[in-house]
Amino acid sequence: MKKLFTLILTIFACTAISAQNADSARFYFQKGLVEKKDRRYLVASGHFNKAIEFDPAYVEAYIESGFVNKEMRKTDASKADFAKAVELDPNNVVALTELMDLYYNYRQYQQVIDVAAKCKTCVNKEKIIAMSYFQMEDYGRAEKLLITLLNKNPNDAELTYTLARNYLEMGLEAKAIPWYEKAVQLDEKNAKWHFELGLLYANNNRYKHAVIAYNKAADKGFTKGNDFKENLGFAYLYSGDFANGELLLNEIIARKPGDTELLRDVATAFFDSKSYDKALDYCQRLLEINFKDGKALYQAGLCFQKKGQVERGMQMCDKAIELDPSLAGLKNKKLSPGM
Repeated sequence: MKKLFTLILTIFACTAISAQNADSARFYFQKGLVEKKDRRYLVASGHFNKAIEFDPAYVEAYIESGFVNKEMRKTDASKADFAKAVELDPNNVVALTELMDLYYNYRQYQQVIDVAAKCKTCVNKEKIIAMSYFQMEDYGRAEKLLITLLNKNPNDAELTYTLARNYLEMGLEAKAIPWYEKAVQLDEKNAKWHFELGLLYANNNRYKHAVIAYNKAADKGFTKGNDFKENLGFAYLYSGDFANGELLLNEIIARKPGDTELLRDVATAFFDSKSYDKALDYCQRLLEINFKDGKALYQAGLCFQKKGQVERGMQMCDKAIELDPSLAGLKNKKLSPGM
């Protein structure tokens, strides 16, 4: 009888302690919420940790601790909090969603997919899985998922752009262009997308379209640095707008006076556009930098041949080959060297 009485007292004591701990946990949890609302995240974190000490199975406390650690950019601690919440409550949508986002933002894409598989009702589950496969360079799987999602939501600009990039990475530029065009229609303020579309147009010899896309990128705030101006300049040249193209490219040449490849590319652009006198001007500039530049001399020789001065041009090409024997293979080709 005495042992039974002792057991009953022990049970009551444990129950009382458990109830007291639960009360203390709720007390610190509420204090943490107040501090979080006022953006005193470090103080809030201390209260949530205290709540967890009193109740190690307090799922909401782990979640709120995860949020404040996220605000303080304590990423590992935040992931640990949300992971613990999922361990305690495997179907907790909030914790699963936050864990997916954290993994995605820190490029842990396989972990994203693993977590997403556990979440049956997460709103963006399919989207984040598709984006993760793209980031993992599994383009075949990404394509199928992206198309399925776009059939459901054709106005999702991010998915549209990702599918465009997916085709680009697959080497299917012809398929990428229409999706890029749709992406910039859905999000016309995205300067980067306009610029990338311009690059695609230029790669496919659609230079007038490239000029439009580049200028739209500039209008939307894309930085007009040397690379941008160089791309736009060549698009102008190849689209037939020689004045604007040369103006831009000469600006870059003035900034990079030793860039012989740029001068060579400009000479080639004028040659390809049958502006042989202009091409000769840039060949001359190359030869002024290095009078033994065989490629420049060969290019000049081709220009003279195209202008009808065949003998003079052939002599220049022969001289160029003496300076640079590697050019001999071009002698019977209608191509400019080094481009």
